[in-house]
Amino acid sequence: MFIDLVSVRVTAGTGGSGCTSFRREKFAPMGGPDGGDGGKGGDIIVRGDANLSTLLDFTYRDHWEAERGEHGMGSNKTGRSGKDVVLPVPPGTVIRDRDTGIRLGEILEHGQEFVVAKGGRGGKGNAFFATATHQAPREWQPGEEGEMKTLELELKLIADIGLVGQPNAGKSTLLSVISAARPKIADYPFTTLAPNLGVVQLSDSRTFVVADIPGIIEGAHTGKGLGLQFLRHIERTRILAFMIPIDAMDWQAEYDQLRAEVQNYSPELAAKPHCVVFTKLDLLGEDYVPEIEAPAAFGKWSISAAGRIGLDELKAAWWSRLLELRKAAGELPSGNT
Repeated sequence: MFIDLVSVRVTAGTGGSGCTSFRREKFAPMGGPDGGDGGKGGDIIVRGDANLSTLLDFTYRDHWEAERGEHGMGSNKTGRSGKDVVLPVPPGTVIRDRDTGIRLGEILEHGQEFVVAKGGRGGKGNAFFATATHQAPREWQPGEEGEMKTLELELKLIADIGLVGQPNAGKSTLLSVISAARPKIADYPFTTLAPNLGVVQLSDSRTFVVADIPGIIEGAHTGKGLGLQFLRHIERTRILAFMIPIDAMDWQAEYDQLRAEVQNYSPELAAKPHCVVFTKLDLLGEDYVPEIEAPAAFGKWSISAAGRIGLDELKAAWWSRLLELRKAAGELPSGNT
C-alpha cells in the first residue's frame, strides 16, 4: 500500500526536576547544598531512511513520546537525560505543523535529520542557588515540559524525469522497458494507482531516476480522478515528459490539457523543462513525429516501448538535458559529461 500523507502526534520528554539536598558527612557538619540538576527530556527527531518508500508505518502508530529526564540527586548528581525518539521517513518527506501550517523542514537524503520537538530543560538543584550570603538554599526548579505537536508528513518522490500523461498513455509500459521496475500494466484506465520509480542504467555507470505518475485527467488540479492526489510527486522532478499516445484523437488538445493541469496546480512546476513523447509508434508502422505547437518544449520524440523503437535516442536526450541542469545548479564540474 502506498501511503504518502499522514498525521502523527509527537510529545518530547519533560525535563527532570532539580533536587534539594545537603551534604551529610561525618567531619562536615556544615557541608552545604549538593542537590543536582534534572536531566533533559528526550527530543523527537525525524531522520531520512533510504530503505523506506512510503509512510505506511505511521498508519499503525500515530503517537510518539520521548522519555522524560530523571530528577537530580544528592552529591551534585545530575539526572540522566531522556532518550530521543527517532522517526524514520523516506527521502522526499516534507514535515509541517498541522495546527499552524508552518513548514518545519524536509528530508532529502539518507541520514539527514532534524529535531521537530525539543525536550524540556532539566530544572536546577539547590546547589545552583548557593551564594556567599545564601549558603543553605532550599530552592529548586521543576523540569520544563517537552514540546507537543501534531505533525503532517507528506512524501514527494524525488526523481529526475516525471512521466505525465492521461490514463493508458503508455507510462508504465515505458518505465518497465527502460528500467527494472515492474508496475502493473493492463488495457484499462487507472491501472496505475500509485507512483512507481525506476532507475535507468546507461553505459559507463550513468543512471537517472524516472517516476511514473498515475494518469492525469481534465480537472485533476481540482481533485478529479487521481491527479490531485499524486500531482505532488512531480514537484521534485527535474524534467517533465508529457506522454501522448499516437492514436489520440487530438494531439494538440491533449498536450494543451496536460500543460494546463500542471499550470493550474503549480506555476512553478509548469516552468520546469519539459519534452513531448509520442507513444505507441508501433501502431503506425513507420517513424513519424506529429507536428504540434509546443514552443516551450526542449524536444519531441516518437517511441514504441513495446517495439523498443526510439528508446535509446530518448534516453540520450534526457541524459543530455539532465547534465545541463546539474551543471547549471553547480552539482557537476563544467567538464563532466
